Amino acid sequence: MTGPHDSQPPIIVTLQFDPETQAFFETARQTHFPEALNRIPAHLTLFHALPGDAEEMVLGAIARAAARPPFPVVVEALMPLGRGVAYRIASEALLALRAGLADAFREHLTRQDRERFRPHVTIQNKVTPEHARETLARLSTDFRPFSARAEGLQLWHYRGGPWSPLAAIAFSGPAEGRARKSGGPAEGRARR
Repeated sequence: MTGPHDSQPPIIVTLQFDPETQAFFETARQTHFPEALNRIPAHLTLFHALPGDAEEMVLGAIARAAARPPFPVVVEALMPLGRGVAYRIASEALLALRAGLADAFREHLTRQDRERFRPHVTIQNKVTPEHARETLARLSTDFRPFSARAEGLQLWHYRGGPWSPLAAIAFSGPAEGRARKSGGPAEGRARR
């Protein structure tokens, strides 16, 4: 578990989406996240704080997990966060990948990373509940679920504010489910 005596900053692990989907999430985050607080890219967090002092072990486990094909995910719904809004992501392959990594990291997981994994991409946070409800209602008017592709894993150092990139490891197995998006993000987003 990460503690106050770790000399290296904690490691965050996120999912890497195909470029079109990442651009969609990034645009939504730039539009709806309070500008003064928006210091990191749109992301789906798999682990919030793995120990920086175990970087070699973390990189090894991530590299082994990435020896698999890219896989489809579904951006299935908008999700209220109370003081924000997110897109909920559905994928059995993602749940299995995360569960395998959680097992590999079990001795190092923080309380937050031991909680039930609910895959999502936050595009708004730290606003009033009323503002969040308005955003959710506005985006819901023309949202339709769409398919995307998980292409790898990204690792970041948390340094108390913006994240510093550590590594990006692409899924490297044979192609599986490589069909391009059906009803891609351009069709599933709220238009402004």
